[in-house]
Amino acid sequence: AYNPWDFFRGEVELWRYGGDAALGQARTFSQPSPWAWVDFSQLQAAAPLHPVSVQCQEAQMVVTVHRDLFGTGRLVKAVDLSLGSAACLPVAQSAAESTVTFVAGLHECGSTLRVTPDALVYSTSLNYNPVPTGNPVIIRTNSAMVPLECHYPRRDNVSSNGVKPTWTPFHSTISSEEKLSFSLHLMNDDWSAQRDSTIFQLGEVLHFQAGVNTENHAPLRLFVDKCVATPTPERSSSPQYAFIDFSGCLVDGQLDDATSTFISPRPRQDVLRFAVDAFKFVGDSSNLVYITCHLKVSLADQAPDPVNKACSFHKASNLWVPVEGSRDVCSCCELRSCGLAKHSWRLPAPSRWHAGRARRELDPLVKEADVVLGPLLIHSWQSHPVRKMLAEDHLMLLGLAAVAGLVILILVVLGALA
Repeated sequence: AYNPWDFFRGEVELWRYGGDAALGQARTFSQPSPWAWVDFSQLQAAAPLHPVSVQCQEAQMVVTVHRDLFGTGRLVKAVDLSLGSAACLPVAQSAAESTVTFVAGLHECGSTLRVTPDALVYSTSLNYNPVPTGNPVIIRTNSAMVPLECHYPRRDNVSSNGVKPTWTPFHSTISSEEKLSFSLHLMNDDWSAQRDSTIFQLGEVLHFQAGVNTENHAPLRLFVDKCVATPTPERSSSPQYAFIDFSGCLVDGQLDDATSTFISPRPRQDVLRFAVDAFKFVGDSSNLVYITCHLKVSLADQAPDPVNKACSFHKASNLWVPVEGSRDVCSCCELRSCGLAKHSWRLPAPSRWHAGRARRELDPLVKEADVVLGPLLIHSWQSHPVRKMLAEDHLMLLGLAAVAGLVILILVVLGALA
């Protein structure tokens, strides 16, 4: 069987294409932009230009294939080409240029995701499966499979526009007007530093830390209004799971198998921490989870209220408990109706002078923002690649031991008969 990763030196051509590179133009390895990897080893193309080019865009890959796939001058049929294990068909053809084009989302057409320390790697393949024509006894072309990869650096933002945290791992930051910046980070178990990995196993706890930069502003208190998990970066994707809802109720903590809670007391008024038991979506083979949280602030000296609160469910007492303020502010969590926050209101401007120093005025100031964190890769014990490998090795050892025992038993019986 053909293994696309098992090559001898000189038997494979590896090309890296940037997201906007022309066909055959290799990208400098030090650049942080997304880049593509294409293996031409099965084609043995004689054409001066490589017949397959890949553009790795923000949420999709564009694959352009020259129909002179083998460089022989004989054009392959477009209907014999497909993308990925799902056999997606091309979306466009150019008779003038003898090319076909595939456009597929990063999670479509059976692509797979591999997470490395430096990048998210989406893998798929261009497949050529010719339908026999004429004499069914003979063929003039072989089928071929061209592995393709899109590499997205984990430390850089894919979009060239404003901050879009879709591909920024571990945390995201959005700056609102007047430089008020909201952030969301994954933390290690003791909250001492940001977590280095976004790979979790079911049964572990996700430690989130939300924050807002209050430099040059009046003292502010941060709240997490809502957090929604989705299997893709799109906020409108389905399914969705809101584990914080109703203006600061951590509803996930009510589930029998969850211990999710806000952490009290806060380290600072502009920071809010919460812990959520790891989960993944049923039937989603990608095991990916994206978190979108709506963060907002109020003045630090303003008392919490039903739309500005942080409430956890305490199972022992069967009550909702706030991080600060009276328990009355959490009573609406049980009713699952806490009113609507007035998203358009603005913080009043404080005095221009505070403690003898000039301070930036807060009016106008947007007091809220959505932040996105992900992707988180969450495995079950059975699906975790390391554990799966260990389990398979364990079964192999048990099988070898059983065979060895059977051989010894046969030798003993034969010895006794002799």
